[in-house]
Amino acid sequence: MGVVIELLKFQVDPNIRETFIQKDAEIWTTALAKYPGFLSKEVWINPNNPSEVTFMIRWATKEQWKAISEADLAAIDSKFAQALGNNFQMIEMAEYQVRKFPF
Repeated sequence: MGVVIELLKFQVDPNIRETFIQKDAEIWTTALAKYPGFLSKEVWINPNNPSEVTFMIRWATKEQWKAISEADLAAIDSKFAQALGNNFQMIEMAEYQVRKFPF
């Protein structure tokens, strides 16, 4: 199959946006980087909407991404929520397949 993109878009209180990004890097990115198949993560800031933050996470395969246990994800999520409180909301979750040219 090939590289898969996990796209997560959040609505974040603009006053804590930078803290949100920093804590995400410390908690989520550090945790995900330990799993096989994690390739990279980018943070996209919408210049027209200061409350919108999008993460674009690259995985080598969908199988490796989905192999992360629900228990592990819940533990990481709990740690992140504890660090930030309730100042954010996920507003979009999507999956994309990367195709190289020529097809």
